[in-house]
Amino acid sequence: MIKKENLPRSSLAGTGQEESELCPMPDIAKLIGGKWKLIILQILIFKGTHRFNQLRRMINGITQTMLTNQLRALESDGLVSRKIYPEVPPRVEYSATPRALNLQPMFNAMHQWWVDDQQAEE
Repeated sequence: MIKKENLPRSSLAGTGQEESELCPMPDIAKLIGGKWKLIILQILIFKGTHRFNQLRRMINGITQTMLTNQLRALESDGLVSRKIYPEVPPRVEYSATPRALNLQPMFNAMHQWWVDDQQAEE
């Protein structure tokens, strides 16, 4: 649990919250923040289970090391599950967990924001 005194004052400023309330944004950003985590989650939430190399081919510009690190972080945060099949060679599949599937409305809202913003520019 992050204590209020460990947060920068800017994380509470402008949120309409009193200082006694904790803003969850820093914790949310740790879970899904960054370019790669959002892309990985989008694929697994909307396109289902994928193997490592399938994900790597679908995400332009990601390195093998970065994909490995991001998948491990998402797994440790309970957003991605990894299933290893006892085959030779081993087959590993990654899926969105129910916790990650709850992010679907957020992705839909971001998509709608993008569509509305593009139409406003026209």
